[in-house]
Amino acid sequence: MGLLTFSLNVTLDGCVDHEEGIADEETHAHFTRLMDDAGAMLWGRVTYEMMEVYWPAVARGEEDASPAVREWAVKLEAKPKYVVSTTRSDFPWNGTHRISGDLRSGVQALKDATPDGVLLGSGVLAAELDRLDLIDDYRFLVHPRIAGHGPRLHESGLSETRRLDLVSAIPLGNGAVDMHYRRAR
Repeated sequence: MGLLTFSLNVTLDGCVDHEEGIADEETHAHFTRLMDDAGAMLWGRVTYEMMEVYWPAVARGEEDASPAVREWAVKLEAKPKYVVSTTRSDFPWNGTHRISGDLRSGVQALKDATPDGVLLGSGVLAAELDRLDLIDDYRFLVHPRIAGHGPRLHESGLSETRRLDLVSAIPLGNGAVDMHYRRAR
């Protein structure tokens, strides 16, 4: 069974707006390494829809992109992608599969079938999966910014506080810090 790792950009004040982070070569290379280590990607429908309008075009060379951004897009194109959705059933992006029905059993089955682990990149879905005790690791790229607005990490709340153990903290040259935590059991 693989681990489910929640990975996201976050500002110092907890903002997870994708436009608030540092989107440079180093950041994209960081997330490409995380994706390389995982066997599959997992998103909610809203995140998937945001991704599907841009990244396939970058992978095909239809959008201007730096080498690190293009590498991310090409590798993402080849990676199995899973989407949790109750409202959409058609996912035309290459290698995309739907998880429907019972969330706990669907995501647990994905973890069981993916020994290299699953990389989760949706904040709202992460809160739901955290409530179900399905997230094993957290990889937050903490950006040296205070956004002063939301959306915020786990904005919908949790039923109880999550205790995490620090695995590593690795600073990047751009001032962001890769914070790797494991769920304390």
